[in-house]
Amino acid sequence: MHRRIVNSAIIAALCGTTLAGTATSASAAPPAVDCRKVKCVALTFDDGPVADTQRLLRLLNDRSVRATFYVVGTNVQRNPSTVSAAALAGHQIGNHSWDHANLTKLSAAKVKSQLSRTDTAIKQVTGKKPTTFRAPYGAHNATVRTAAGRPLVHWSVDTLDWKHRDTARIIKTVNTQTKPGDIVLLHDIHKTTVDAVPGIIKALKARGFHFVTVDQLFAPSKLPTGKVTYHNRAAYRP
Repeated sequence: MHRRIVNSAIIAALCGTTLAGTATSASAAPPAVDCRKVKCVALTFDDGPVADTQRLLRLLNDRSVRATFYVVGTNVQRNPSTVSAAALAGHQIGNHSWDHANLTKLSAAKVKSQLSRTDTAIKQVTGKKPTTFRAPYGAHNATVRTAAGRPLVHWSVDTLDWKHRDTARIIKTVNTQTKPGDIVLLHDIHKTTVDAVPGIIKALKARGFHFVTVDQLFAPSKLPTGKVTYHNRAAYRP
């Protein structure tokens, strides 16, 4: 049985009610984990938030798991209370562009606009500007990396959940491929992926994994600006 410690602000946010102030005023800090000493994995969810993201937040909360959400600006604009709820619950919020464009086909000015508009939307509901960025489709070049002005965080385990809408397959892929220090790519826009989350957590917990945000995975180190990161294999030294 999992111990649940949830304050009233988080419950209100998960239920979609309006909260006074920004998410940072009542945020639940992720539990302290030293990924140099224990096996860690960072679950990351792209392309939301959507309606089903609220269900995902409840599933994660029930299991005391923190994750990282790479959100699209237009969806933040449509679902601000969901982003607020995620931040309140201690999840990390990252920038995933304004409308999921292939940024390698855009000018530097347009890339910067994609990020800045999303930064503004996120900060309006969480009180914080996101510190990391994930390029849509994983597509990046020198222009994108420079314009981002922050670390690019990609992934080392690709579930292909967008292609194979198969809950059992997603669970198996994550369980068989995940190693300490991995970053797992998932998409909360797909129901089959959200359905897979309890099974993913159960399987990896049985293998001794701790679930952390991207920042926690690399702590106390800081990710380099303008560089692409896929995993932290150096984290765990048994």
